[in-house]
Amino acid sequence: MPFVKRDDQGGIQAVYQQTGPGLQQVPADDPELIEFLALDDPQAQTRWDFMQSDLDFVRVLEDIIEILIDKGVILFSDLPGPAQQKFMSRRGLRKEITYVETLFTSEEEEALIPADEDSSEGGFI
Repeated sequence: MPFVKRDDQGGIQAVYQQTGPGLQQVPADDPELIEFLALDDPQAQTRWDFMQSDLDFVRVLEDIIEILIDKGVILFSDLPGPAQQKFMSRRGLRKEITYVETLFTSEEEEALIPADEDSSEGGFI
């Protein structure tokens, strides 16, 4: 179930997958949650864009951590335990996605897909 952060008026301000300080658990079919996430809301696109920006930025941070580890600036064990777990979990998910993509992408399709910096060989993942 999702967890929400509420503003001073009690309205939903943010939605999270995991609990945290000041968050309230709500059912996934909660009408207020659905309204908050509704794409026809004038502010929904802004929230969606902001959320997408956050997700993109997480990828940048992952890459920075990977570079720092590869260059020996930090050790993986220097990260706090919960950060190590999250990093390893995302690493596993990225490997699974890459594997599934290779199963469903033909050589002809690969030739049509521009090279992506994120799919480079080597590195931590």
